[in-house]
Amino acid sequence: METSLHRQLKESYAARAADVEVTMGPYRIDAVCDGELVEVQHGSLVAIRDKIRELLKEHRVRVVKPIIGRKRIVRQLTADGPVKSRRFSPSRGSVLELFDELIYFTSVFPHSRLVLEVPLVEVEEWRLPPQSSRRRRRKAKYRVKDVVLTDVLETHRFVDSSQLLDLVDQKQLPDRFDTAQLAAAMQVERWVAQRVAYVLRETGAVQVAGRSGNAILYQAPAGQSTLTKAG
Repeated sequence: METSLHRQLKESYAARAADVEVTMGPYRIDAVCDGELVEVQHGSLVAIRDKIRELLKEHRVRVVKPIIGRKRIVRQLTADGPVKSRRFSPSRGSVLELFDELIYFTSVFPHSRLVLEVPLVEVEEWRLPPQSSRRRRRKAKYRVKDVVLTDVLETHRFVDSSQLLDLVDQKQLPDRFDTAQLAAAMQVERWVAQRVAYVLRETGAVQVAGRSGNAILYQAPAGQSTLTKAG
């Protein structure tokens, strides 16, 4: 079932109601604006990878990948009942979560006709008690009734892979760096930095620059365009 978050975002990109849920060949497009096709994807980017690759052959495409920066949890005992409680989740989202998604999207991004837009959003997640089922091995703690957009905290736009490297504090990195140094600069665990390095390498934001012992060294390509996947 479509969430309010998805509906609100796609409607915000369409100039008219008729520009939402447009049929184009075998595909349904979330929104069309000034000739650009807009796809809003709250789920995994891999689910739309092949669709986007096909659309890019003839169209300009904007993929909108919202990341939940802040979430207020709203609990009800029944779908039509009163609100039992409201509270903010202590967890916070970050634009760096984009790297987890791009692991499976590097065959599409970057592309000369593709814009990847990442709004960091605040939402309300409406929850209901779980449905009882004997088939469930692990009892669910709740059901999500809806996810509602309440604010857009900031928006990041990416048209080439060098902008991905801008998400890293490069002042904390030497010209040639390994994933341990990348982890320290990003203040993340090394396995996270390894995933980031994979995305940066596969999209052309960095290139392999040798080894230091068992560690692979990376560096940003000098004077080289990263916008390589023209249709």
